[in-house]
Amino acid sequence: MLRLLLAALSGLIFGLGLILADLANPAKVLAFLDLAGLWDPSLILVMISAIGVSAVGYLWVRRRGRTLLGDPAQLPTARQIDRPLLLGAVLFGIGWGLTGICPGPAVVLLGSGASDALWFVAAMLAGMLLHDLWRRRA
Repeated sequence: MLRLLLAALSGLIFGLGLILADLANPAKVLAFLDLAGLWDPSLILVMISAIGVSAVGYLWVRRRGRTLLGDPAQLPTARQIDRPLLLGAVLFGIGWGLTGICPGPAVVLLGSGASDALWFVAAMLAGMLLHDLWRRRA
């Protein structure tokens, strides 16, 4: 029960952070990505803050080797840049650039009833399913 409560609390804090930072607003994100137009650099501060908080947490878990609940930490082990990573990054960037939405804010927008989020989440889930099918065949 504690795990479920902590997961829900983490999701709530993350979602509220996305709303407060205006990252759930596709127009704000697209303005940030529009370097040649009316560029809005304000999301840089949000990203720097997020990287800083994440880095502290990552280093703490890495040193400790365990989560707060005592489970073994499951940290990434891959260190090479390979084709699947590059392809995933390109697809993510294209989707983010076209819509101004990425997976976290999409869930927040879905909760708000935004119809664009419904299409985005449906396409995201379809992409995940296709990826799983492709990996199983390979």
